[in-house]
Amino acid sequence: MHHEHEHFLPEPLPENPLQAVDEWLTFAKENAGRPNPDAMILATSGPSGMPSSRVVLCKELIRDPGYLVFFTNYLSKKGRDLAYNPKASAVFHWDRLRRQIRIEGQITKSPTAECDEYFATRAWPRQLSAWASHQSEPVASLDHMQKRVERAAKKLGLDLAALESSGLAPADIPRPEHWGGYRLWISSVELWAEGAGRIHDRGLWTRDLTVAGDNAFQTGPWQSTRLQP
Repeated sequence: MHHEHEHFLPEPLPENPLQAVDEWLTFAKENAGRPNPDAMILATSGPSGMPSSRVVLCKELIRDPGYLVFFTNYLSKKGRDLAYNPKASAVFHWDRLRRQIRIEGQITKSPTAECDEYFATRAWPRQLSAWASHQSEPVASLDHMQKRVERAAKKLGLDLAALESSGLAPADIPRPEHWGGYRLWISSVELWAEGAGRIHDRGLWTRDLTVAGDNAFQTGPWQSTRLQP
């Protein structure tokens, strides 16, 4: 059968999928032709068992030992879900590139120093909104939300007018304790490449994760198989 796309998975599948994940993420950043090619759909579940999904940005892939990093409000719906059930799944889909990555794994919080370092790079409006927003809580109106931003600036001793005239560079704003990073430790990866006639190419890799301290896992060897489309 003629294949209309040239990015099928190698035969045999590589022992470790994370190099391919890294290469696909890099390729997407250069070729996806859309804002935020590092966006992923993150699914969590809390006490009700009802899955909840939203888009977050993957800020980093650490190939060894193998986890993704994203940042958010720890008191948000996703944060509460992850405190109850520290497991998540994520999907990257690039329609234009005809590629998709599915990931499942265990969640830990990122170290404080890593959170502080990243927060210090954020544009000041985003730094300030981390203080002002009680993410996922009701708000009367956008005007009310803007007043919360103004109150947060005043509480932090910031000159909002001066910040607004300075551009979007990071400011000397401390990170709030309720905002920080998570690590999604990867236990399962599926790489999907679109094929002609819906004969898509799918490779699945799985491995065991064993708790190795409060915020780390020991990783087992990868097992791989191809899946029918």
